[in-house]
Amino acid sequence: MRLIYDWSSATSLPNTVAPILVIGSSQFATMVLLESGLSFLGMGIQAPQPSWGLMLSEGRDYLSNAWWLATAPGVMISLVVLGANLLGDGLRDLLDPHLG
Repeated sequence: MRLIYDWSSATSLPNTVAPILVIGSSQFATMVLLESGLSFLGMGIQAPQPSWGLMLSEGRDYLSNAWWLATAPGVMISLVVLGANLLGDGLRDLLDPHLG
């Protein structure tokens, strides 16, 4: 049993760290989009809790007078998703030995 444990931890575990990190950053971006989309539609986080989707939905009514109420949450959603995707791409390039 000791031989099987040593073999699995020495070869399998280090090879799974890079894909798990890349998939995790991609899933983080997807979850941010899903949460903000559901909150925008009214099916996510409700009013007392802060949410970029809820802020975007509430700011939609005031676009003609106060455009920044809807623009700021939309820009932040975009920046967070872009940052998570760029982080995942950078980690993949850094940790993939075949991309040299």
